[in-house]
Amino acid sequence: MRHNRAVNHLGRKSGHRKAMLANMASSLILKKRITTTEAKAKALKPYLEPLVTKSKEDTTHSRRVVFSYLKDKQATAELFRTIAPKVAGRPGGYLRILHTGFRAGDASEMVLIEFVDFNEAALASGKKEAKKTTRRSRAKKAEAPAEEAPAAEAPAAE
Repeated sequence: MRHNRAVNHLGRKSGHRKAMLANMASSLILKKRITTTEAKAKALKPYLEPLVTKSKEDTTHSRRVVFSYLKDKQATAELFRTIAPKVAGRPGGYLRILHTGFRAGDASEMVLIEFVDFNEAALASGKKEAKKTTRRSRAKKAEAPAEEAPAAEAPAAE
């Protein structure tokens, strides 16, 4: 039984696993979105989200703690300069995992992991929805007289 076995070891020794998660976190911070397997993405999420929470408070201590996990100067700077101000009002849940299908070679589940506030496609689609609402309201005004005319004819037919 798997009692008290919370960490997914991902088939690696602890040093290799920590290095892989640090590299994946740095890549995700720099690129804002990466494609990986579902197991790695699920392991990366609890690794990176506390670091994003730490980056909201820009102190020397928090920078050193985050750098000790990431081991990448550029990723640490990007996290504190770009990502932290954008997610400052969010109480958690900074990452999103989207399933993309299966890998051709071994049929493992592939996912896209990304920062929630950095998805340009979702932000752009939100703007398009506002335009559709205006068109609908105009269409309702045009259809309103047409709906009243058949209603007037129905009682006359009775």
